[in-house]
Amino acid sequence: MFSQDVLDLTIKKLKAQTANILTLSNLFLGCFAILFSINNNLKLSVLLIFIAALADRFDGMAARKMNIESELGKQLDSMSDIISFGVAPALLLYTGVLYEFGAPGAFLTALYIGCGALRLARFNISENNGYFTGLPITASGCIATLCFLAVPYWPSPIFLFIMLILSILMISPFSLKKM
Repeated sequence: MFSQDVLDLTIKKLKAQTANILTLSNLFLGCFAILFSINNNLKLSVLLIFIAALADRFDGMAARKMNIESELGKQLDSMSDIISFGVAPALLLYTGVLYEFGAPGAFLTALYIGCGALRLARFNISENNGYFTGLPITASGCIATLCFLAVPYWPSPIFLFIMLILSILMISPFSLKKM
């Protein structure tokens, strides 16, 4: 009898933390993507960012389906997103191409991360009305990561422009319907 109660309680606690576990998976994948970028293993970094995007997609779905949405989960998701879709893609592009431009490359890398953080902070204090304001950081991070795959084919200066445009889009006032 006692072991059944312990098992039931453990399953109940795991269910309650499912979304947070997925969110932390997103965070860990982003951290490893950063570490692999630093160690010049850029292809693995790309893969980890895309897997983090899947974890990010499923954490919100799990929270809604299981009715376990929480303020803690919302904050944890934003902190994970700034790592996985702000810092990781920015560092990937910096390490892969933007370092060639010195200060302008470093500035646009930092600008991208700052705009991503601002966008997430704005999201966290806004009412849930079914719309995103500005380009979501997950989409921006995935676009930046996809663009990285074009480094051998596109002229290097275009990546400065891409980082600037993505930065502006994240903090712009346009509305985008949530999916």
